[in-house]
Amino acid sequence: MEKSKIRVLIVDDSAVVRQTLKEILSSDPEIEVIGAAGDPYAAAERIAEEAPDVISLDIEMPRMDGLTFLKKIMVQHPIPVVICSSLADEGAASTLKAMEYGAVDIITKPKLGTKQFFEDSRIVLCQAIKAAAGARLRSLGTTHTVEPKLTADVVLSPATHAMAETTEKVVVVGASTGGTEALKTFLEALPADSPGIVIVQHMPELFTRAFANRLDGLCAMTVKEAETNDTVIRGRALIAPGNHHLLLKRSGARYYVEIKDGPLVCRHRPSVDVLFRSAARYAGPNAVGVILTGMGDDGARGMYEMHQAGAYTIAQDEATCIVFGMPKEAIKLNGVSKVIPLGSIAGAMLNRCRSFSG
Repeated sequence: MEKSKIRVLIVDDSAVVRQTLKEILSSDPEIEVIGAAGDPYAAAERIAEEAPDVISLDIEMPRMDGLTFLKKIMVQHPIPVVICSSLADEGAASTLKAMEYGAVDIITKPKLGTKQFFEDSRIVLCQAIKAAAGARLRSLGTTHTVEPKLTADVVLSPATHAMAETTEKVVVVGASTGGTEALKTFLEALPADSPGIVIVQHMPELFTRAFANRLDGLCAMTVKEAETNDTVIRGRALIAPGNHHLLLKRSGARYYVEIKDGPLVCRHRPSVDVLFRSAARYAGPNAVGVILTGMGDDGARGMYEMHQAGAYTIAQDEATCIVFGMPKEAIKLNGVSKVIPLGSIAGAMLNRCRSFSG
């Protein structure tokens, strides 16, 4: 029996964008564009005729903005929504708000560029739609059960005495579809002096800076978009900038990060595999790896290499994942030490770091 196609409704006030998205998505044999609407009212009429599997939604539109429409969808007729937004700083905050309201992913509107740029955009767009089609939707106001606020006494021994070169722990985290809210849950549970954390979240450039700034205002740890030569230190989380790979490096006792260009790896840039493989090489048993919700297999091979190098590795369980793809693939490769619910990951990571500190 032939597999049914993923039916997509495009909602955007620009006719050019609607046409471009339709051409890109229709080029994938697994996707069918069933309609394109210029505003939410037209979209609502189309949904009444035939409910799509996924909606591609712009934020800035006349008559009704995308955020208001998204909230109505999630309350009245939950459908997976992918936000298709302009690559602009001013739009990043409202786009991140859409993730809180239940959108499952962010993609940037395709623009004219080189053939390679267009091909990269096609891969990212189609991947996002496929991930959304298989996403487990959460209703507005739904949150994951999280362990009580973790305090500093369960963290590594205080950094006031000299740490031996091989005992400082570093945590690397990978996430994709559903990851923005999962990372928020994970990081909000951590105390201010947690081990240094390096994160790859599949997200377009510019949005990663807004995302880091948002988390910095919510978490006890400092959170920032990573820059080359940033040191990985206790109490700070570094997030890979969109459209760039992020590597962990080491010089003596100091861990630091490097930002690099390069091709898509596992259909992504930044790639979780790139980060995890660098952690396996430069941190080995001093690393703790965490793989969260997301579609595909990015991070699975890298986590296996970390596990083989002696690192402790954690995967989010299926019940708390929006999409169980990435954790599932890492588990299948036997690269995971422990599979646990999202709300327990922060505590498990801290306890592991404490157990193996000097």
